Amino acid sequence: MFTLRIIIFITLIVPLNYKLCSCQCSHAEYEIHKQCCPMCAPGFRVHWHCTDDTSTTCVPCPSSTFTDEPNGLTGCFPCTVCDASRGLRVNKKCTQSSDTVCGPLERFYCIAKKKGYCSLAVQHSECIPGQYIKQAGTSSTDTVCAYCTGDTYSNGSFSSCLAHTKCEALGLTETNPGTHSSDTKCGNPSTAVAITAPSVIVTLILILVIFFSIYIWKKKQSKSTGIQETGLPFTVENDSSKVDGDRKIVEPFETEVLTTCE
Repeated sequence: MFTLRIIIFITLIVPLNYKLCSCQCSHAEYEIHKQCCPMCAPGFRVHWHCTDDTSTTCVPCPSSTFTDEPNGLTGCFPCTVCDASRGLRVNKKCTQSSDTVCGPLERFYCIAKKKGYCSLAVQHSECIPGQYIKQAGTSSTDTVCAYCTGDTYSNGSFSSCLAHTKCEALGLTETNPGTHSSDTKCGNPSTAVAITAPSVIVTLILILVIFFSIYIWKKKQSKSTGIQETGLPFTVENDSSKVDGDRKIVEPFETEVLTTCE
């Protein structure tokens, strides 16, 4: 009885299994109309499917199309276009057996990928004045910025902050102090003297003129006040001389004393 069951099981299962196996195509084949046909190689497509008497007929992919795997397709895939508006450029051109490889534009980095390749990129961040580039951006990472500290500066494009210029060490004078975004500005000492000297000279001349004017005015005031207060006398001489021939005879004259009335 047990032997009979085994025989019946084998009779039913083995033909079923054979039927299932006969319907499965190999990895290098594709099924069409319940028949297994050989696949076309990458870069080709199916022109005619196989028959009982003929194999698959394959033809190359036309321009701007590709197939990158063995296939049973009757049409090739269109090549990907690297769109600059999406921050992309062509890293590798499309061929019959491979798609276009896109990469980020210069100063852009990838933020989305498709099949391992970049499909969207954005521009690197720019450091502002007072910051330096701590880590430069790459095709896959953004720029990292950091602020300057202490007596240093950067305009935003430096890879490190620079120390402010010491004008005194160069024999110059400081005209504008440095900030975190700009360097110290220096000037020529002779230039500074040339600029300030005329104003100093003009100022001194004005001071001297003012003092001299005050001195003259005070001197006149003192003379006028002295005559009025002292009442000094003055004399008037009468000329009583006479001429006698060749000799001049001088006669005595009287001196009239005049005084000022108060």
